[in-house]
Amino acid sequence: MIESLTGPLLSKTPGCAVVNIHGIAFEVSIPLSTFFYLPEPPLSVTLNTYLTLKNDAAQLYGFLSIQEKQAFTLLLDVSGVGPKSALAVLSTLRISDLVSAIIDNDITKLSSVPGIGKKSAGRLALDLKDKVELLITADQRPAIPSQDEDDTLLTDAHSALVNLGYKPAEAKKILTNIRSDHHDFQDLINAALKALAK
Repeated sequence: MIESLTGPLLSKTPGCAVVNIHGIAFEVSIPLSTFFYLPEPPLSVTLNTYLTLKNDAAQLYGFLSIQEKQAFTLLLDVSGVGPKSALAVLSTLRISDLVSAIIDNDITKLSSVPGIGKKSAGRLALDLKDKVELLITADQRPAIPSQDEDDTLLTDAHSALVNLGYKPAEAKKILTNIRSDHHDFQDLINAALKALAK
């Protein structure tokens, strides 16, 4: 098992990071919660990784914090939740919000995640209720850096929404309508997800 990768960051997008390990470029799938805090290439980064093997294909998933990786593996233990859905949960909900939603059996909040319907949300709440204490002190993120360039902010936000499964035209329309009210990436994404859920 590959537990972590440390090396220069070659590139980053809202759903993927490429890390150089002694001349080998590793492509790692990441949630938005990790993307928010990645350094700019070619600065060094450490990603806590989880490897899946399916149909002879290997896929690495990476997280800046151990807690995010822990949450990812817990989510994979839920019947019917695969890596894509687990990444969508971490991309949509802070770990503290995920914990409170599970404890409170908040099906509405859990089903706000793209790809998670009410049935899957109920299963998440039920299956993780006794395990969620592992994540209670997990939300230890730094302050979100502001992004001054509107074009970069909108492009990254649009790419993030498309990665979560929304149609490009729909994502663009929502972002254009709400952009002036939000000045950092996570606020803009959260507002867009709320608008798209209506």
